[in-house]
Amino acid sequence: MALKKRIGYKDAGVNIDEADRAVAFIRKHARSTFSRQVLTDIGSFGGGYLLAGWKRPVLISSADGVGTKLKIAFLSGRHNTIGEDLVNHCVNDIAVQGAVPLFFLDYFAVGKLDADIASQVIEGVARGCRNNTCALIGGETAEMPGLYQAGEYDLAGFIVGAVERNAMLTGSAIRRGDVLLGLPSNGLHTNGYSLARKLLFDVARLPLDRTLADELLKVHRSYLKPLRALIDARVLKGAAHITGGGITDNTPRILPRGLAARVDVSTWTIPPIFEKLRDIGNIDLADYRRTFNLGIGMIVVVGRRNLANARRILRARDQSFFEIGSVVESRGPRVIYVGGDR
Repeated sequence: MALKKRIGYKDAGVNIDEADRAVAFIRKHARSTFSRQVLTDIGSFGGGYLLAGWKRPVLISSADGVGTKLKIAFLSGRHNTIGEDLVNHCVNDIAVQGAVPLFFLDYFAVGKLDADIASQVIEGVARGCRNNTCALIGGETAEMPGLYQAGEYDLAGFIVGAVERNAMLTGSAIRRGDVLLGLPSNGLHTNGYSLARKLLFDVARLPLDRTLADELLKVHRSYLKPLRALIDARVLKGAAHITGGGITDNTPRILPRGLAARVDVSTWTIPPIFEKLRDIGNIDLADYRRTFNLGIGMIVVVGRRNLANARRILRARDQSFFEIGSVVESRGPRVIYVGGDR
């Protein structure tokens, strides 16, 4: 039996007019990241990018999200930095292989679209792209009623970079005796938030006040510039982005077989937020080290004879660092911690 009342897409929960308003905001943010290599505008069916000036380019790609850090954005009502987290995370993941970021695409999915919130999120994405000289050439804004809770959304990113074939960083040049330099994080970055939220809000029952929100929403750092400086000086043998899995799981990803990282925990001060979380949950030490970055967002490996040069390069760019250990031979653990449990 046919209904007399007319039912349209808006009645099903999808507002095309609001989507058009969101796209107008997004187009403005995205265009601010364009370079001459971008051949298409936002709204095209696909993004076009001119790959010019390379001899034997290898395209390096990555996809990621920001995990349950999104929950902090929802609870605090602060949405303009979460996109920058996303971009910086993706940039770091390809930079450790020697790649220069070329272009980025985002995926923003929501139950009920609010163009103003979408604009704030993409504002952060665009800022991250500009800061990393990366073009935001496209993406997807999906309104899917019934799939997401009111006031919540999901966010993912896709990055493509390039590196000359003979300049790829694979870690194969790393040898026993090489030095590990740790570049500091400024907090949790984008990992460990499920445990952090449980401890802070369910166990300790802390309110999400401005101070705690500021701490938890600190933007995931980009290490592109110091990495490029070390690469250009031909002193970087390998680099590990310290994300989920911590130093324990990420450092071995760049080490040749038979080698391990000997990490002296006493060489840097673990930021208070991590120690607070450990105390609240009485977290097992091994679990603690595999869940959080503990204040080290990137580990770079340099030869001992190039150490002084690497130090000079980093200091010239105001990049702080810690000499946290060295590469050793090992038939057992791939990461060997020394210097105490703190």
